[in-house]
Amino acid sequence: MGQVSRLVMGAVLGAAAGALLGLLLGALFGGNFATDFESGGLRGYEATGRLGLLLGAALGSVLGAALARSRGRGE
Repeated sequence: MGQVSRLVMGAVLGAAAGALLGLLLGALFGGNFATDFESGGLRGYEATGRLGLLLGAALGSVLGAALARSRGRGE
């Protein structure tokens, strides 16, 4: 049970960190380079920020769970 909770916590923390980083990087990219990008009724930094948030959360959860799994093998 301890390993499952470690994986879940790693995924949740990774998703939170990845979402924040993805939001910031997406908004910076959209505000500077992709001003004409449109998605979901939003345009520019708002659209790329939302996309970055979703991609960052997905990638962060995978990386967080993988990191938690690799750290848990030493026990």
